[in-house]
Amino acid sequence: MTRYEPAIDLDAIVAIDTHVHIEQDAHGHSSLPGDLAEAAAKYFATGGLQPELDAVADYYRERRMAAVVFTVDATTNLGHEPIPSADIAAGAARHNDVLIPYASVDPRRGAAAIEQAKRLIEEHGVRGFKFHPTVQGFDPSDEAHYPLYRVIEEAGRVALFHTGQTGIGAGMRGGRGLRLALSNPMLLDGVAADFPDLQIVMAHPSVPWQEEALSVATHKHNTWIDLSGWSPKYFPAELQRYAGTVLKDRVLFGSDFPLITPDRWMRDIEHTSIKPEALPGIMKDNAVRLLGLGGAA
Repeated sequence: MTRYEPAIDLDAIVAIDTHVHIEQDAHGHSSLPGDLAEAAAKYFATGGLQPELDAVADYYRERRMAAVVFTVDATTNLGHEPIPSADIAAGAARHNDVLIPYASVDPRRGAAAIEQAKRLIEEHGVRGFKFHPTVQGFDPSDEAHYPLYRVIEEAGRVALFHTGQTGIGAGMRGGRGLRLALSNPMLLDGVAADFPDLQIVMAHPSVPWQEEALSVATHKHNTWIDLSGWSPKYFPAELQRYAGTVLKDRVLFGSDFPLITPDRWMRDIEHTSIKPEALPGIMKDNAVRLLGLGGAA
């Protein structure tokens, strides 16, 4: 087993995509049950694109970008085995010039999730953890999950939370039972208050709670916002304004690949009002600082 250590030439890359899904493993196993994967492909008009990790590495290498890669472990809520985070970390170790691994554990597994998180940090070198409260079916503000957050905080790893509406389950009967309210960013305010050294990323424009996300990020300086999952030309006006001004040091480029491509994201950012002087930080420098790359604190 090779423990992940980054070997990214920061001068050679133009951007760090902080939000990239590994949707399929080398054996064709999908990160989502078949019905959810099919509905998501239709919603995002991806044509069912599900590249496995080696293909993702090649894709980003061609674009002179690095990428944070992960899956979502929603075993309890979906009754579906995820792609193992250990496999993603091993793949990132093979491609450590362009890939940065986050892990995912199922918070509803309690003590087992905590032990799994410790192993993924210590043995595999993951740099953060991805949570999707709606898909995983948990309330991130519930103090039952605090021991898990404490492990992540003490290890100096990042906690990335999906926020806002999700296309997963959209159009299905009853949204397949998935509950949007669990991804309200205000549920993370108490977590940020109680774990002041835990770096929390609120993923995506948090529609319909964009103002709540901006409020949390403005008040809690251990919170960040990634701009994934939407074409930038559809970003809410307030998000564009904050990203270019008061939050410019804590906003991150993320695509949500393969659901949104970095090519489209880069093209469409030109249609926003985000100040050009904020873009170097958004595209790369803020992520370098957050992830402690290149010796950054």
